[in-house]
Amino acid sequence: MNTTLTPAPAYIADRDGTDRDSTNRSESDHQAGVDELCEIARSYLDTDEVGDIRRAYVFGAEAHDGQHRASGEPYINHPLQVARILAQMRLDYQVIIAAILHDVIEDTEMAKEQVADQFGEDVAELVDGVSKLTQIRFSTKAEANAEYFRKMLMAMARDIRVMLIKLADRLHNMRTLNALRAEKRRQIARETLDIYAPIANRLGVNSIRHELEDLGFRALYPQRYRVLSEEVRRARGHRKQVLDNITRAIGRRMTDDGLNGEVKGREKNLYSLYRKMASKGLSFLEVMDIYAFRIVVETADLCYRVLGSVHSLYKPVPFRFKDYIAIPKANGYQSLHTVLAGPFGVPIEVQIRTREMHAVAEAGVAAHWRYKMGEAHTNTASTRAREWVQDLLEMQQTAGDSLEFIEHVKVDLFPDEVYVFTPAGEIFRLPAGATPVDFAYAVHTDVGNTCIAVKIDRRYAPLSAQLSSGQTIEVVTAPWAKPSGNWLNFVVTGKARANIRNQLKSLRQGEATELGERLLSQALAAESKGLNELDEVGMTKVLEELAIPSYSALLEEIGWGRQLAPLVVRRMYPVKAEAVADEEARLEPGAPRTAKQPLFIRGTDGMLVVLGKCCHPIPGDPIVSFVSRGRGIVVHRRGCNNMNEHTGEPYKWLDVQWEAELDSDFPVEIRVHVENRKGILATVAATISKEETNIENVQITDRDGLITTLTFLIDVRGRKHLADVMRKLRNIPLLTRLERARN
Repeated sequence: MNTTLTPAPAYIADRDGTDRDSTNRSESDHQAGVDELCEIARSYLDTDEVGDIRRAYVFGAEAHDGQHRASGEPYINHPLQVARILAQMRLDYQVIIAAILHDVIEDTEMAKEQVADQFGEDVAELVDGVSKLTQIRFSTKAEANAEYFRKMLMAMARDIRVMLIKLADRLHNMRTLNALRAEKRRQIARETLDIYAPIANRLGVNSIRHELEDLGFRALYPQRYRVLSEEVRRARGHRKQVLDNITRAIGRRMTDDGLNGEVKGREKNLYSLYRKMASKGLSFLEVMDIYAFRIVVETADLCYRVLGSVHSLYKPVPFRFKDYIAIPKANGYQSLHTVLAGPFGVPIEVQIRTREMHAVAEAGVAAHWRYKMGEAHTNTASTRAREWVQDLLEMQQTAGDSLEFIEHVKVDLFPDEVYVFTPAGEIFRLPAGATPVDFAYAVHTDVGNTCIAVKIDRRYAPLSAQLSSGQTIEVVTAPWAKPSGNWLNFVVTGKARANIRNQLKSLRQGEATELGERLLSQALAAESKGLNELDEVGMTKVLEELAIPSYSALLEEIGWGRQLAPLVVRRMYPVKAEAVADEEARLEPGAPRTAKQPLFIRGTDGMLVVLGKCCHPIPGDPIVSFVSRGRGIVVHRRGCNNMNEHTGEPYKWLDVQWEAELDSDFPVEIRVHVENRKGILATVAATISKEETNIENVQITDRDGLITTLTFLIDVRGRKHLADVMRKLRNIPLLTRLERARN
């Protein structure tokens, strides 16, 4: 292969934040790694395809030459291991090649065109779908991450294999997380548990999901993981005899009934145990007191016959049976679930499924690309995944920006489900807590937009009612109806939320234009001018500078708070150069303030005013503000780090000050570092409440098992009120440190 490479730096940033430094690893180790990969691939791929995989390794090794990970190993080992994970799932050769090359576009001098030339357009599209957006600058890291996820999810909409590569990439990064510093490990683990494990669950890839959850749990809560794993290990010995006895009893009953199948005791992963203990307030012994079994048979008919067999052996617990064969889960999972009262009253959980259902339960949508008699086959998981992807595409079209889109997606990643019916008997799967409005949008966007009432089981019910499995839902529509902003208070699906917001924006455009005209008129009046005196040349210049297509669009931007009328007028009628220089110096952060009358936060000509959530300014704080597109005037505490991003845009800065009398509460964040003792949270919360202070939110972070950090979001009237609260907190004996949080 004749490819000229520009030497890459020996230390660069990994996609997930993994650092790379320099050290050496022998070439023979990598050769053994690619030999093992090809041996796995050879068991189900053609010889020519295996040859292309080996050629991709050579291409990738050249591209990553000189790059190392924080563990010290050459970087090429990472894509090799990602490819190995996917080969063990028996995915097609294009996915294996794309896994080997998944970082070459982002982290080396290789271009997408070079990948396409060597391995085809399909592989190049897969690699590009996994790559980050490296050529676009974003104002915040959150926005950059959100746009990256949006790009990746949209690439998944074109080819769902993109997400399988990303999941395998994240899995190997989680396996090698120990090379990073503790803070970075926790950050990546939190992202894994919040985003990647739920996506793996949504696609039905449970083999990856369970390992991601356990690795994320171990990295995020190492002490809890260690204690729980030790308890499980101790309990396993005591449980073995009970498990063996129940397994033999079920096996004998199935044999007596002439049924063939494989019976195995199963264990929940540690993270599932931890979540069950945390969510239901159970002790470890209460969770481990449940014995779980899986029975795998050949056909769906046998599943139901085995169900009857085990029900005749042990009594079923009422209301604890679920038929996921007739009604599969949203990710395509199929199985019969039942809970039995076993010997001596021991609870027994039993799952009954076919071999094909078991394969889908482990591989999910990945099973679509598995080779069966030389051909790939479809399954329920791939069908469900395509339906989810279609919903993603619709949300993408209606979402305002990347952050809003990711917010909608995350809502859909945690779907404890309810199953409801249309009057015609069609089944719809919805997240727990879904309402008739969510159901209406699930049926069709137009049904949701024109919904005016609903019947649940033939009786009228509120649109905010929470649905339960088995109900029949009938939506009443009217062509003149429009969505209500109040619906956003109770809908739970991302599709409903995105469509409601999009419709509300359309309805309010006329109102925004009217408000913008009034605000511009007021700003012109301050300069002793009127709307009828607008200079056409000056207006054209302003529209060009602001990249706004028309005068009416400008009025709409002003009405929405995306442009400030006084600043538009300033652009339209510029002052002399000396005055401009003086004004820019006055607006520069940290510059001395003039006696010019500043804007007040309240009553600023109807403009939208937002207090920065990064620093939570409160009355009495020295403050500054700037004009933000889409948010209006954003007020920050003087010295807030987020203001540094706008130092080069003095025309956006404004003088602001608090009104003399404000009868309102303002949120502020404080961090209370205390010794980890029983009842300390209640003590701190009670102390805060005694100062007539409302607690909006509290977050608990264990630092080392001895000290706990309690981060409270509380409402105060101003700096004096906050000082009173903090003075009382300092009297708590177990307090080690107290501070007002900064961004």
